[in-house]
Amino acid sequence: MGHGIHPMLIVFPLGLLATSVIFDILHFVTGRHGFQISAGYTIAAGVIGGLVAGIFGLIDWSALPAGTRAKRIGAAHGIGNVVVLLLFAGSWLIRARAVDWEPNGLALLLSFAGLLLAAVTAWLGGELVERLGVGVTSDAHLNAPSSLSR
Repeated sequence: MGHGIHPMLIVFPLGLLATSVIFDILHFVTGRHGFQISAGYTIAAGVIGGLVAGIFGLIDWSALPAGTRAKRIGAAHGIGNVVVLLLFAGSWLIRARAVDWEPNGLALLLSFAGLLLAAVTAWLGGELVERLGVGVTSDAHLNAPSSLSR
């Protein structure tokens, strides 16, 4: 219908994974039971959503011409996001084995590192769209008609 699927899907995993870190901070600051469980569930949903978004990102990346800056940035973006998902998945596995999903220092380190790397990979994704125009139709302009009007 005129829009890429990957950019629509990434908001969910990115938001969920960032929210898991917020739940960890709330758990650490308040000591209240439940935030660490919420973090575990949001990590699981974020990793699953990231895998789905990644499938569509790989499809988009495969359409980029070889030897271009966009292909190189897209590769760094994709590989970086695989690492993000592995970091959060590692954090989730540690939590799942703990009593009451209580994260230890390593689980927290993996999540926080994942979030920092996600900020970098999100910037790379923005570079692809905003700077290089990947996924932006050639007839786009401020008064372009709706993509549904074709």
